[in-house]
Amino acid sequence: MIRAKQMILGVVATVAAAGAAASRAPGLATHAASAQAGAPATSVASGDAPAAPHLLSQTGLYGSDGSIGPRNLPFAPQYPLWSDGAAKSRWIQLPEGTAIDVSNIDVWRFPVGTKFWKEFAWGGRKVETRMIWKAGGRAWVFATYVWNEDQSDAAHAPEAGIMNVAEIAPGKRHSIPGTGDCLACHGGSPAVVLGFTALQLSDDRDPLAPHADPLAPGMATLRSLAEAGRLDPPREDLVSRPPRIRANDPVERAAIGYLSANCGGCHNGAGPLAHVGLDLLHDAAGGRGAPEHALRTAVGARGRYIVPGTSPDSSRIVAPGAPERSAIVQRMRSRRPSSQMPPLGTVIVDDEAVELVSRWVAGMRAPAADGGVTAQGMP
Repeated sequence: MIRAKQMILGVVATVAAAGAAASRAPGLATHAASAQAGAPATSVASGDAPAAPHLLSQTGLYGSDGSIGPRNLPFAPQYPLWSDGAAKSRWIQLPEGTAIDVSNIDVWRFPVGTKFWKEFAWGGRKVETRMIWKAGGRAWVFATYVWNEDQSDAAHAPEAGIMNVAEIAPGKRHSIPGTGDCLACHGGSPAVVLGFTALQLSDDRDPLAPHADPLAPGMATLRSLAEAGRLDPPREDLVSRPPRIRANDPVERAAIGYLSANCGGCHNGAGPLAHVGLDLLHDAAGGRGAPEHALRTAVGARGRYIVPGTSPDSSRIVAPGAPERSAIVQRMRSRRPSSQMPPLGTVIVDDEAVELVSRWVAGMRAPAADGGVTAQGMP
């Protein structure tokens, strides 16, 4: 049985710009990130940044009777992030009378006061709940709460996170992310919030998406947000032509969608790793006939990582027709710190996704001469 450690710790971390030292107010520090449309999130040090509440019960997620508050909308991204088989629940709270600025369809701007929560559970026990709170015009506060033994509440985790807090499979334990882990994902994408996007909320759901939860009554989608007047401008096109992966077949659609959600947060054309030339992030603004960035930058491309047992001449990021020579497949299969992808947040291989991506790669027709383009970075 999972035994989550009872942590009553009221530390809130504040991080300065990537790679800089944390700046802390006396007694408490605030882990804040700043972001603007069209630019990746970066962290800022601010003595005036608000501190996240000490307990999850103080954040606004729950009502007075202990149930989820009526203002908090559940949602389920169609391409969820792999989290070692965790059962996850998610909610958003938008301030009354406000709307999300969706004028840039790929980088939504949320009103000040917006909050997101994501709950992680294994074996029927809640282990952690993460919160993202837009506390100011450009300030985002990130907080992780660790559930106590009797499941009555969760306390804010320390800046460094908590190693091996719960057993999630024989010999495998889950660790609570630290400050740097939060920004490693949320600071690498053009949008701070990764799972609440036009593609993720599209009413045109992908039936092959790995680990996707079915839509339940009351869950937020593009249609429901538009009908409630929560999108500004209204963007009727998001309802009449809901975003979807631009693919040649269902397997390709699901594989690229998975890679966009699980890898595109770092590997995109606008974040800190843009210079490596590998872009796996879907762009909803792309025309219906435009190729996905993953097809353009990964298929046939050379990478610095050489698949074991192959030569630099034959190893590719995605080798058409050859999963065994494809770095993406091999690194998805790895849980060695030096080679695994994603590099953090998981200790168990996502077998379903490995099978899906392998099937996609195997079904590609290999070119007559696999010259390949070159991408400098991962995989």
